[in-house]
Amino acid sequence: MVSKHSTLGSLIRLVRRKNSWTLRQLSERVGIPLSTLAKVEADKLSLTYDKLQQFTARLGLSMTEFLAQGETPPAAARTITARRSLTNSSNAIQISTPNYDYQYLCADLREKRMVPILTRIRSKDIAEFGEPLKHKGEEFIFVLEGTIEVHLQFYNPVTLSVGQGIYIDSTMGHAYVAKDCESALVLGVCSSEDPNLASELISLAANEAESTSA
Repeated sequence: MVSKHSTLGSLIRLVRRKNSWTLRQLSERVGIPLSTLAKVEADKLSLTYDKLQQFTARLGLSMTEFLAQGETPPAAARTITARRSLTNSSNAIQISTPNYDYQYLCADLREKRMVPILTRIRSKDIAEFGEPLKHKGEEFIFVLEGTIEVHLQFYNPVTLSVGQGIYIDSTMGHAYVAKDCESALVLGVCSSEDPNLASELISLAANEAESTSA
């Protein structure tokens, strides 16, 4: 279907730009005066049917091919993957670091665009936390138990209690510490267009755990 926003002028402009022609070069090719083409392209004038046939014929296009340039491409069919995954102790990858105890949920699903993580936050002092974390994508953190203090690279710290959450850009340095409690439990969901996000996050945690135990 031709887009309702297409005009004769826009179609001519499209042909010209596809071929990297100036308006004068196009005029010479189709045998229509430069001043006429300029007005048509600006939608201030139209062409008679005979002139339009002359225009398309000299470019080696059929009328159908010329008009088809303004077609709106069909929307891509949505692929239904029918994937699903249940959360249980046998379907999680657990990694402990000095600051967090991670449970990477739904571990059976590969190439996830969202990575759900249940995290026990044990660190209580940002001064002892170490280097803030950074990784691709964005994340949402929701507090299930206790209270946390969120430290972000470009913001002042913010305190979150049970039932509160925060959505952040994960490429910015970030760290979560337990506040006024022994530990806190949060549910995090990290997202990215990178299908290997889960592997990257698990590798980061594993490297941190190894470096501290070494």
